[in-house]
Amino acid sequence: MTSPAEAALVDGVDVDAVAAAVRSCPAVHDLDGGRLGGVATYLPGRRVPGIRIEDDRLEVHVRGVWGQPVGELADQIRSVLAALSGGRIIDVVLTDVAEPGQARAQLPSSAEPAATVAPAVLADGTVEQWTTPNAPVGPSGGNSSAATIPTAAETRPTS
Repeated sequence: MTSPAEAALVDGVDVDAVAAAVRSCPAVHDLDGGRLGGVATYLPGRRVPGIRIEDDRLEVHVRGVWGQPVGELADQIRSVLAALSGGRIIDVVLTDVAEPGQARAQLPSSAEPAATVAPAVLADGTVEQWTTPNAPVGPSGGNSSAATIPTAAETRPTS
């Protein structure tokens, strides 16, 4: 059986430490998994959005704080990740900017539960419990500039 600390290691990189370090940067609002949540590191029973680890690269996708220069944001992230990246190139992708006055993401305190359990419905209709770290209690507020994607279109025949 693996301990939680071992489970957070991917190719020698501690994903939880990377996430905490990025979130500690003053110019970072939060990590961002992208419009469809595809940028993530998958760990046993959970995923960490906004971080992708490859053989020679560490890719970090973030939402920035309003008014912060992009160069400063990238410098802050590269600085805090230098010792955690395992010598990988650190790519910083700014996916969005939080609206002025929007509260920054908060790191969980030691008094908060480490994870919550949410049901997941599988393709065969069975329901299984899935552990999600620090699942939001309410709406996240969303991205300030996310594109609208239609989920269905109706075409009426012309006569």
